[in-house]
Amino acid sequence: MHPLTLLPAFLAQTPAPASSQPSFLVQILPMVLLFGAMYFFLIAPQRKKQKEHEKMLKELQSGDEIVTSGGIFGVITNVKDDRFVVRIADNTKVEIGKGFVQTVLRKAGAEVK
Repeated sequence: MHPLTLLPAFLAQTPAPASSQPSFLVQILPMVLLFGAMYFFLIAPQRKKQKEHEKMLKELQSGDEIVTSGGIFGVITNVKDDRFVVRIADNTKVEIGKGFVQTVLRKAGAEVK
């Protein structure tokens, strides 16, 4: 058998050149960038807002006018460990959880303009 006749069979058995696959870093980079963007646009502002709300709750005292998350306006008459006693009308007081205070309308002792 002539060696040139075996050449086509030999060439057919050689593996194809390896395709260059992107490195692991290049594959994971888009996910890392997406998570970073989500953190800066969603998570960080929400954490900042939550810290401000917690600070506001710690500073509340008797006499502050508040609005609850349910839309009830009232004046804090007593501060307990985990709740406020709020006067919502004459001779009507309710106890609400501290987390349900949404905003402070006026601090006790603040001047009315």
